[in-house]
Amino acid sequence: MAFLIAILVGTGLLMLPVSRAEPGGAPLVTALFTATSAVCVTGLIVQDTPTYWSAFGQSVILALFQVGGFGIMTGATLLGLLVTRRLKLTRRLIAQAETKSLSLGDVAAVLRLIFLVTVAVELLTTAVLTLRLRYGYDYDWSDALWHALFHAVSAFNNAGFSTYSDSLIGFALDPLMLAPIMASVVIGGLGFPVLHELRQNMRHPARWSVHTKITLLGTAFLLIAALAATAAYEWNNPATLGAFDWTGKLLNAASHSVMARTAGFNSVNIGEMHVETLAVTYVLMFIGGGSAGTAGGIKVTTFFLLGFVVWAEIRGQPDSNAFRRRIGSHPQRQALAIVLLSVACVGAGVLILLSVTSFPLEDVMFEVISAFATVGLSTGITGGLPPTGQLVIIVLMFIGRVGTITIASALALQERNVLFRYPEERPIVG
Repeated sequence: MAFLIAILVGTGLLMLPVSRAEPGGAPLVTALFTATSAVCVTGLIVQDTPTYWSAFGQSVILALFQVGGFGIMTGATLLGLLVTRRLKLTRRLIAQAETKSLSLGDVAAVLRLIFLVTVAVELLTTAVLTLRLRYGYDYDWSDALWHALFHAVSAFNNAGFSTYSDSLIGFALDPLMLAPIMASVVIGGLGFPVLHELRQNMRHPARWSVHTKITLLGTAFLLIAALAATAAYEWNNPATLGAFDWTGKLLNAASHSVMARTAGFNSVNIGEMHVETLAVTYVLMFIGGGSAGTAGGIKVTTFFLLGFVVWAEIRGQPDSNAFRRRIGSHPQRQALAIVLLSVACVGAGVLILLSVTSFPLEDVMFEVISAFATVGLSTGITGGLPPTGQLVIIVLMFIGRVGTITIASALALQERNVLFRYPEERPIVG
């Protein structure tokens, strides 16, 4: 409900005439789509951000994805913490649910860390980008600061919104622009519980929890694998990496490997990529980033946890183990539920969009996964979707940000205790 209210408030603000660059307010569906994309830190747009929206409208969008990425309940709870200097049990439970802290005792520390990391990373990224735009591209100080701030906040929150019509394509060969944005994206996408644990035990990896180890190693593996796959498939494609020298190719392959997991920026034309690269990007978008961060997708821990389950089954082991720890049955069931519900949402979205549009399957699937995983990349079909298709994308973005488990729980009538168990029987599997 909190995210829904934020979306409705953002929609109302974006419908005001002052939010548009041209006379008149934005239509309802356009404003709703943009507000949902911002609050859900997705980045998909039906109108070009720098040309359609005024400075006020762009400021509203920036505020919406800052609130959405930071977490509405997290922000409210942190505000209460700053005002009262203490957290009541109810607020701790609410904050714990959103930050996914491992214990109630971690909540206050995680909330403070969220605030400090958010401010520090966004300010540092803003400073670096401002200096680069000022001295590298001759922007005046005010324009350089605005573009830098917008991209810094958008990057850390994995929102993917840009003040440039071509996103980051104009900076494809500028590592001083791409590197800070990539670093901000990765930090925001790791998840605040991981950052909290790294702060406590940075020099003692043996003390890291299984969650932190899976997130860090899984993130590193996905970044390297995605870089290699993108470079391999696009190396000689003249419309993407083929136009650069080898350093530019590696830089933009690395950029795509980072952005494809939830950030939504692009430094090359996504619509010109080979089908094989799009297929790799499907997987990257669907997996997403770390839990309780600004990233979307089913999350790195969910994906690799199921990998440990499969590996244990292949080896005939009774328990699923990771890093000398046994994984309980509840996380396994939760991971399985998240994956199956996510696949169902993506499948339903693809079928509906294929029914109401004439776009090819690969473009529709890319759009649906990007919306559900709150990534924001597109092959260029977003603006051409009919109102029905836009509403489908809106629903997918909302479900992807709030979470499939949350939506399913909200739709359930009630939770009840079962006082009996049925006799066990084993159906044939496989």
